[in-house]
Amino acid sequence: MATSDAPLQVSQVALIVNDLDRVGDFYRSVIGLERLSGSGEDLVLGAGDLPLLELRRDAAARRRPHEAGLFHTAFLLPDRRDLGAWLRHAAGRQLRLDGASDHLVSEALYLRDPEGNGIELYADRPRAAWQTDGRQVRMDTLPLDLQALAAAADRPWTGAPQGSVVGHVHLQVGDIAEAEAFYMGRLGMDRSAQVFGASFFATGGYHHHLAGNIWQSRGAGRRSPDSTGLAEVVLAADAAAMAALPGQALTDPWGTRFRITAKG
Repeated sequence: MATSDAPLQVSQVALIVNDLDRVGDFYRSVIGLERLSGSGEDLVLGAGDLPLLELRRDAAARRRPHEAGLFHTAFLLPDRRDLGAWLRHAAGRQLRLDGASDHLVSEALYLRDPEGNGIELYADRPRAAWQTDGRQVRMDTLPLDLQALAAAADRPWTGAPQGSVVGHVHLQVGDIAEAEAFYMGRLGMDRSAQVFGASFFATGGYHHHLAGNIWQSRGAGRRSPDSTGLAEVVLAADAAAMAALPGQALTDPWGTRFRITAKG
């Protein structure tokens, strides 16, 4: 089953930012997203004609990095060669990466936008290469061979290619048991993996569409309403998943909003 065939998956992410121009330029010039629309107070960016990220301006919003909310937005590129091309692009711009990991199911690069929002760019390995433990997908965090990844590029980076999507969203939560009750009980996802302090959730056998961790947010309460960062996660649901959900907008125990839309 392809990522796009999952019954429920991430469609878009919306962020509240102080400086719309600066953050928008970063996602265009560094991440390679295209401007699709904008009003001066918001900006919608995507790959091809597919919207992936909405930025909403709020100059008065405050940054609270250790609250519950966004850990990172993960942009899934169509091919390992694309990830290698982006790595070369990042090296040419002398970008500072936060990390680079081999997760067994994928290869991933990490960085932050100018206001501290976490970003992952990754490419999946073929599903035939994934290993499972019962119903859970085996994942790990191992050193990534950056030289081999860069060598896989067979073309220069010219922007996020057609077919790029938001593969998953990783969240900071206050409690793993509460997160599991919401993502599994309310959203109807399966728990696809567990590591210390984090659980991963998916539909359709994917390694994860959502994740929640307490690494920097153990015991966190509801997010402050005047914060920068995550505004909402938009999920696309097929007809069966839409019928099973209790509404078209749900909020997790920490104030993160999930808006449910029907797959087109």
